[in-house]
Amino acid sequence: MTVFLVSAISIATVLLYGCVGEIITEKAGHLNLGIPGIMCMGTAGGCLGTSLYMSVAHENPSWLLLILISLVFAFLFAAALGGVYALLTVTLRCNQNITGLAITIFGSGATDFLMSFVDRTHFDPAGKLFSSALPFAESLGDFGAIVFGHGAFVYLAIAVALVCAFVLNKTRVGLHLRAVGESPATADAAGINVTAYKYVAILIGSGIAGLGGFYYIMDYIKGSWENAGIIEAFGWLAIALVIFVLWKPHLGILGAFLFGGCYIVAFVLANVTSTQKEIIKMLPYVITIVVLIVTSIFDNKENQPPASLGLPYFREDR
Repeated sequence: MTVFLVSAISIATVLLYGCVGEIITEKAGHLNLGIPGIMCMGTAGGCLGTSLYMSVAHENPSWLLLILISLVFAFLFAAALGGVYALLTVTLRCNQNITGLAITIFGSGATDFLMSFVDRTHFDPAGKLFSSALPFAESLGDFGAIVFGHGAFVYLAIAVALVCAFVLNKTRVGLHLRAVGESPATADAAGINVTAYKYVAILIGSGIAGLGGFYYIMDYIKGSWENAGIIEAFGWLAIALVIFVLWKPHLGILGAFLFGGCYIVAFVLANVTSTQKEIIKMLPYVITIVVLIVTSIFDNKENQPPASLGLPYFREDR
């Protein structure tokens, strides 16, 4: 049970980064289906930062510097691809769905291309540093392994989700962002810089999502690149999670753990056929569809997506 819970939390962390990043983007009125590709690009950036630092300090690497440098690289690479999406959908007003799909395809391919130039020699020791548990975890037995036996990126993901929830619900910036997502024309008339809010939300959301892919490679599978293709699948699952948690970042913590558990349980159950495993892995999507149906029936505005989600804003029309 301990191994299952630890693995579920690890997978949940990947999903939580992608979910929170997409929530921020959608709160600005933009449905970004490019999150899977952006998570891949964040992986490439973080791996590049890790390679550059470890090639210099491989003999005596600093855990803190490694975390900071890789985090900045992952965030910036993912935000850069998010910037392309923002330029196309905010400034040029391209169709958000088609643009997002194109970003996903480009991000996945560009990541494979970039990673062919990255030196992975020091990924194994770097992966051990990233996944280092808190010093006192071992002394607390199973409880310590479940609660404190994770790397820094797990606790950072939870902190990011809580901070995002606070900013969206308790600050003027969050109020303005939600206004932009609900009715950009009204927000514009009230003096809110709609374009600036959209750009910043997309860039920050993309940067956060990019951390999820990097975490999976460098922490969960300890620096291996063999299973990197699954990051794109996690990106789609993160988008589904946004609907499941009703666009609320703090609920994303619990929702991500549930989705992570559904994903992991298929691999830990004994005497389960490959077909049954695939059916079990479909559970998060089935649950999301049920939630979507239920919220649509009750039509509670608080549980609905932003009113202008997916719609381009033409200032001249207001």
